[in-house]
Amino acid sequence: MTDSTPPIASFTHRHLLGIEGLSPVEIELLLDRSESYVEQNRQADKKKSVLRGRTIINLFFESSTRTRTSFELAGKRLGGDVINMSVSTSAVKKGETLIDTAMTLNAMHPDVLVVRHADSGAVKLLSEKVNCAVINAGDGAHEHPTQALLDALTIRRRKGRLGGLQVAICGDIAHSRVARSNIHLLNTMGARVRLIAPRTLIPVQAERLGCEVFHSMADGLVDCDIVMMLRLQTERMKGNYFPSIREYFRFFGLDYDKLSRAKPDALIMHPGPMNRGVEIDSELADDIERSAIREQVEMGVAVRMACLEIMAGNLPDPWQRND
Repeated sequence: MTDSTPPIASFTHRHLLGIEGLSPVEIELLLDRSESYVEQNRQADKKKSVLRGRTIINLFFESSTRTRTSFELAGKRLGGDVINMSVSTSAVKKGETLIDTAMTLNAMHPDVLVVRHADSGAVKLLSEKVNCAVINAGDGAHEHPTQALLDALTIRRRKGRLGGLQVAICGDIAHSRVARSNIHLLNTMGARVRLIAPRTLIPVQAERLGCEVFHSMADGLVDCDIVMMLRLQTERMKGNYFPSIREYFRFFGLDYDKLSRAKPDALIMHPGPMNRGVEIDSELADDIERSAIREQVEMGVAVRMACLEIMAGNLPDPWQRND
């Protein structure tokens, strides 16, 4: 790839707000472009000038060291100017509304806004008020599209395909935007998805998402190719969802005994941060033969480089005002 690579016309979306609604062709395009950056990121000289002159603002209303740092690295490796906005010290804390913030940022003429917000739908609302491209870095329990893309890239590199794989998503599915984005992506690409969790952590009418639902790891993991564990999001829980952490790990924490029900070459994944001894046994998490958790982090930078490049490349030039 050269720095003069033209915008990819077949990806026509102005924003990347979620996986739902993307076609298989569009998902493959994002994954293929991400793949091209994996090797670049392993070179001594990691920088390109694809986004030279472009401004990217990371606007995080929720903290996330992993995702924010990944987007920052991605923007800088493409030659863009990256600004991290600390919302805790901004005017939002003084009563400024989300729309006020959008209007203020829009007046600064950024090219891409990367936004994380605690409320579902907040990123979409902001995207309607700005002229630049917006990438959803996670909104409430709604979606986290770049996480699903990096998970898919990790799976495709290890297994050679997505279609036909049996994927188990286990844990706190009710509160997980990662689970929702992965369900949309995997179903679109022809994988078969199982959800495994206590009844209290399964969304209402989960079958409508196109998944099989299990309440036992012993049953749900049988013959799975991928086992994707999720963090318990206790900060979003109001009430008691399980008796204790010890009981949760006993029945739903992944260890070698439970994993033995899956295929012998089943791949273990976790979006992080991990709670060792809660969602996953520590020794298993570090098993380089079975775990792809570190590879997921590496793929995250490549995926976010691809998303930034494509979204910035699709901006009208000159911009059409959003009046």
